[in-house]
Amino acid sequence: CSIKCQKDHRSQHKRACKERAAELRDELLFKQPESTHLGDCPICFIPLPLPSRQKNKMTEVCYHSCCSKSICLGCVYESRL
Repeated sequence: CSIKCQKDHRSQHKRACKERAAELRDELLFKQPESTHLGDCPICFIPLPLPSRQKNKMTEVCYHSCCSKSICLGCVYESRL
């Protein structure tokens, strides 16, 4: 709702306006991208994360030169258990 609508009809739909605003905010905050330029993990099909800019942080993707595939660390961790 616009500010004018909220002022004019505040008592009628104040709660509905606030709930819808919260839903829209959550959609923007928690929306996952369809894919990245790196593609998807070939095992779990989750989009591969973008590389971190921090020097001390471990990379989130493991590249296998034998098959030229990048695999997410979740799948690498699972295969080692």
